[in-house]
Amino acid sequence: MDLHHVESMIKPTVRHELPEAAEGDAFLAGGTWLFSEPQMGTRRLIDLTALGWQPIETTQNGLSISATCTFAELYAYAADAPFAAAPLFAQCCRALWGSFKIWNTATVGGNLCLALPASPMAALAVSLDGACTIWCPDGTDRHVAVVDFITAPGSTCLATGEILRGLHMSASALSARTAWRRASLTEEGRSATLLIGRALDDGLALTITAATRRPLHIRITGVPDASMLLRRLDAAVEDAGSWYDDVHGAPDWRRHMTHRYAQEILHELCGR
Repeated sequence: MDLHHVESMIKPTVRHELPEAAEGDAFLAGGTWLFSEPQMGTRRLIDLTALGWQPIETTQNGLSISATCTFAELYAYAADAPFAAAPLFAQCCRALWGSFKIWNTATVGGNLCLALPASPMAALAVSLDGACTIWCPDGTDRHVAVVDFITAPGSTCLATGEILRGLHMSASALSARTAWRRASLTEEGRSATLLIGRALDDGLALTITAATRRPLHIRITGVPDASMLLRRLDAAVEDAGSWYDDVHGAPDWRRHMTHRYAQEILHELCGR
């Protein structure tokens, strides 16, 4: 869709060329959502792809993924990734149903910043203890856990002028055994609940997205039984507000499927 109200586009190639924040600014990474509907209040686009960020970098400490890394790049990398949690990357990419054109354009950062409850990149990053690096307008950086990045549907912790630079996942989280479950009302529909479990040295971590208003992450020391796990799950959802309710799934059905998948993950990772 043409954005008729946009008056200018800026393509900074280095950080100091980023303009001072102004009303009507929108940061452009992939643009699959930005160009999908009218943006009446947008006057200026700031193209982050011109900064030339490396999509994926591996270090001794883990894995760094830039905000402008596309789904296609992440999916291709995961095919030969040398860590136990690698299957999650492909599974979460496939949770965003779309053509190759969407995958070649949609970005990790854009998916996180859109902050939809069904965000598969939020599920991936939260389950692996991901941390966001955020560029602040004053030239400094700040870091926030991905589980705290999305605060509500369509809302993040980003302040005016702040940019999501990328996220980092630790080597220890990437080396863990994981389990993945997803439900949707239709085969190619938006996720209604998406759960990822991760085996810990001293217990179990469970991430719940799509069924809740924001990502939830539960860590349990020791091997819980099913009733304990479900009590912890329901308490976390209650603390966060409620089960999510939209056309992609009713709250009671989302709760039912989340409970079912949580028990399956418990059995798969812990034998309980």
